[in-house]
Amino acid sequence: MTAYVIVDIDVHDPVGYDEYKKLAPAAVALFGGKYIARGGHTETLEGDWSPSRLVILQFENVEQAKKWLNSDEYSQARKMRHSTAKSNMVVIEGT
Repeated sequence: MTAYVIVDIDVHDPVGYDEYKKLAPAAVALFGGKYIARGGHTETLEGDWSPSRLVILQFENVEQAKKWLNSDEYSQARKMRHSTAKSNMVVIEGT
């Protein structure tokens, strides 16, 4: 079943985060992932959630999304994301 990774990112080091954005796509693609949305305009329709930067990734299934997240190929980019931004990430099964 298709899986979507949704990441709410609060960037505190824009220069460093720009370097992360150069590294991450190759690892995403290597694990069959693709970007559905990345940093576009968001508008809150209900509630008080006000994300800074949203990214939505699509993978073949939850297992593949987890393989990407914990892979050696993504580890450098992941460390860079952690040092340049605060992130909240979830994975959800889709149809």
